[in-house]
Amino acid sequence: MDTPSPIDPDLLRVERDGPILHLRLNRPVKRNAVNDGLILAIDHAFTGIASDVRCIVLSGEGQHFCAGLDLSELSERTVYEGVLHSRMWHATLEKVQYAPVPVIAVLHGATIGGGLEIAAAAHIRVAERSAYYGLPEGQRGIFVGGGGSMRLPRLIGTSRMADMMLTGRVFDAEEGQQAGLTNYLVAEGEGLAKGMALAQKVSTNAPLSNFAVIQALPRIAELPPSEGLFVESLVAAIAQGDPTAKERIRAFLEGRAAKVAKS
Repeated sequence: MDTPSPIDPDLLRVERDGPILHLRLNRPVKRNAVNDGLILAIDHAFTGIASDVRCIVLSGEGQHFCAGLDLSELSERTVYEGVLHSRMWHATLEKVQYAPVPVIAVLHGATIGGGLEIAAAAHIRVAERSAYYGLPEGQRGIFVGGGGSMRLPRLIGTSRMADMMLTGRVFDAEEGQQAGLTNYLVAEGEGLAKGMALAQKVSTNAPLSNFAVIQALPRIAELPPSEGLFVESLVAAIAQGDPTAKERIRAFLEGRAAKVAKS
């Protein structure tokens, strides 16, 4: 079901499926390369998310998720303009990483440069076997500017990222899965169905619990152990004090909730 949106659908398609908000990059002729209009559309979509949205799925139209920055907009920028442009990306992808609800990225085909930076800001990444990953900035004489230098080393390590940038190494879907770029690897054409199924599952969690996972967990991981453990205690106490959590625990104790089992 489509919802009214001021966002240009020729850049970003915005759809609702119950509690799930589906955002689809929509420049297939350009392999979904990101121009300023598209990054601003993403920024707008992540601003003022409706209160009844429980999960966001981010995908790409056509044969590719995103082939990176539209370089046709890059060549005429001054150094100062380049700094401001990078900071614009930072502000947008901060909204993705610290959205009020979990974000699931569905990747296929080219997931390159800025496209990989967008994917890295999501909380869960699903890849089809056509997906491949690269950071060609080194060969272009430029540097990542969308937060990749902070997020990607946390997924794959600094050494792997440096290898990709220095040598132009491209990871295929299997290598990306093994390196930690993605959480799930599925057959071609099955990525969106898997992403939506995960989103439906995530949407059934208590909203406060989901919020704690995506907001507190990455911040705790950056703290020294003693401070991180203290913050963990605070977040755990807040979460378990929520009325929804109390009802779910009662349901489990009374046999009304399923036990953990291997699927």
